[in-house]
Amino acid sequence: MKLYCYWRSQAAFRVRMALNLKGIEVENVILDLMKGDQFTDEYRKVNPQMVVPALVTDDGLTLYQSLAIIEYLDETHPNPPLLPADARGRARVRSLAQIVACEAHPLIVPRIRNYLEHELKQDEPTRMKWIQHWLTVALAALEGRLTREPETGRYAHGDKLTLADLCITQQVVSAKIFNCDIKPYPAAVRIFDECMKLDAIARAHPLKQPDAPKHH
Repeated sequence: MKLYCYWRSQAAFRVRMALNLKGIEVENVILDLMKGDQFTDEYRKVNPQMVVPALVTDDGLTLYQSLAIIEYLDETHPNPPLLPADARGRARVRSLAQIVACEAHPLIVPRIRNYLEHELKQDEPTRMKWIQHWLTVALAALEGRLTREPETGRYAHGDKLTLADLCITQQVVSAKIFNCDIKPYPAAVRIFDECMKLDAIARAHPLKQPDAPKHH
């Protein structure tokens, strides 16, 4: 399998966590989103939306959208499962995941930041305020549910890792990258800390990727 990715892509981070948990080896095809590699004609043929990640399976199927990719992996490689066995549980896990992947993350991706900068002429402090606002709105929503709903356990849904935990982990990492104050969200941070104890998740962290900037 080939995964088209970029170190700081939070959607690619979600998929990497799932791949690692399921022990699936992939060939990474790195696109530098800051340089616009995603807009080449070559990549447009892979993914007409010109975003990452895209996963190309060994039999030539190309998959898009991180949650769809993760659910495909969960159905084709069922162990360990990333969705609960019951319909109510699956609905809850998906809804927690979608707070991150469908509500918050789409508002802070490079194409949005570029539009704010180049078309709307927003300066860097204003763009940062925008990013931090939407990240913390989502963390507050997660926090409200994680603390109120009895299904929350060691992880977001009971004591087994699910898709929701991958998204919460990614959300906390995003918040850290963009210098948000995460102290008001202890339940989300606790789940993040629990997840980061797992090697499969720790290895998927954006700063652990080969194309991440090296800090000396």
